[in-house]
Amino acid sequence: MHGNPVAWFEIYVQDMARARAFYGAVFQVPLQQLSAPLDELEMWAFPSDMERYGSSGALVKVAGAPSGGSGTLVYFHCEDCAVEEARVVPAGGQVHRPKMAIGEFGFISLLVDTEGNMIGLHSMQ
Repeated sequence: MHGNPVAWFEIYVQDMARARAFYGAVFQVPLQQLSAPLDELEMWAFPSDMERYGSSGALVKVAGAPSGGSGTLVYFHCEDCAVEEARVVPAGGQVHRPKMAIGEFGFISLLVDTEGNMIGLHSMQ
């Protein structure tokens, strides 16, 4: 393996409009529709900069792939995770674990989106 271990992520959703509204409100970013290789697949990508650290990913809606799984947790980088955390409940989600210190590695918050997926926020302040 070369470089960072994560190259892409997908968050499966049941209601794309609701999920796009949630992530757009929490992170204050527009998502861009991707052309999908299959007719039954709908994908909306988070903004990305290929020249910077980290990876991008997309919200995905496809038959047979339910949301709400808990096998993988995606952490979104933030300047201060308390800022995005404060937008979660007004956007229709839940705060599972409020901002907490993780020692020298900064801070995290755990959230549940409108589709039942748990996601994380990470910041150094």
